Amino acid sequence: MNQIKHFKDLPLSSTVMNGIEELGFSDLFPIQAQAIIPLLEGKDVIGQAQTGTGKTAAFGIPLVEHVDFANKKVQGLVLEPTRELAVQVAEHISRIGRYTPLKVLPIYGGASIQKQVDALKNGVHIVIGTPGRIIDHIKRGTLDLTGVKAVVLDEADRMLDMGFREDVEFILSQVPLNRQTSLFSATIDQNVMGLCDSYMKNPEKILVSKDEIALTQISQYYMLVNPKGKFQALHSILEENHIGRAIIFCKTREGASTLAKKLSQKSYNVKPLHGGFTQAQRDFILESFRKGKIRLLVATDVAARGLDIQGVTHIINYDVPLDALVYFHRIGRTARVGREGTAITLVSYSETAELKRIKALTKTTIKELENNIQTEFDEQPKKYMAVCAECGAECEIPFKPDPNRPVYCHECWEKQKSPIQRLA
Repeated sequence: MNQIKHFKDLPLSSTVMNGIEELGFSDLFPIQAQAIIPLLEGKDVIGQAQTGTGKTAAFGIPLVEHVDFANKKVQGLVLEPTRELAVQVAEHISRIGRYTPLKVLPIYGGASIQKQVDALKNGVHIVIGTPGRIIDHIKRGTLDLTGVKAVVLDEADRMLDMGFREDVEFILSQVPLNRQTSLFSATIDQNVMGLCDSYMKNPEKILVSKDEIALTQISQYYMLVNPKGKFQALHSILEENHIGRAIIFCKTREGASTLAKKLSQKSYNVKPLHGGFTQAQRDFILESFRKGKIRLLVATDVAARGLDIQGVTHIINYDVPLDALVYFHRIGRTARVGREGTAITLVSYSETAELKRIKALTKTTIKELENNIQTEFDEQPKKYMAVCAECGAECEIPFKPDPNRPVYCHECWEKQKSPIQRLA
């Protein structure tokens, strides 16, 4: 199996190969080289792979190969945590099977259920959907899973994080016991392994070490900034770098909308994307960004989960995520399928602990960019903003904080009875 490096070396039908060639695929990515053969052989597979490493083709190609096109029953089922992922994976698998009679249907909430019912009545081979809407169809009697031969649990860690475990277990109880089950996840923790132990038979494990959690083709940088100087820092980065298309991440909907408005006032071609928009609005914004009509997207994590858009050159973290793993999901929006990309994170002094947690999860280097940006605070001689390690209040101090040492406001400093200790 290690000798197989190209799609043409796989035992695939000519119709599927035609679809693969039209997609521009020739060389196999590691997850594909290791997962496709066991899946073609009917084995259960656990694959640890980041989004953007070619895992959709890794499970999609065997799914298409196993379909009996003369049988109109649902034979393949893929569970996805979000609508966006369901739509993208359905489109991808449809393109793999373009030269076959394959019928693929994405099923998700927020879309017409009647259209989905009509499509199912006409016959569908592979269903890709979110757990809630799939259960809705099962209970309505509009989705029959008795003919399913293969189930894929994609982005399993995200599904469990989002509280879908009971839904996933109910769905798995509705498919035949002699099915093939595969699971793909960016991280494999005890929750994910618990699901594997309960529903998989002697699975082939394709795992990467924690040291490989960040995609090596992404150049990663961070810049320490004054909290009130973040926008100026972002503006400087946008002006000084050759940024084709970028996604800028914020923690909140309000933050995303406010930042997009400020950038628009600076004449940037930008739109916000968050859960406050209707599905139709989100689809329109995403399609405009995908087609290059929008240069910058200011998004929240929920809205951007699983986005697969080619040509994103930069990811900019305007806010550092509280969950370190979210950082790797964010930067995975660039450097898609082997291309290079750049990730830049703006870190205020109150966010240095989050940056440390991110660094601890990966051996890839996150380089510091020098901050030469003048802000209003910089004009006041020798004044910096920091967060007191004792009371948590933001305070001005007369020196640039060292992220490896605690900083105290004047009141808490006076209360200290011992010298400042280095943080662990």
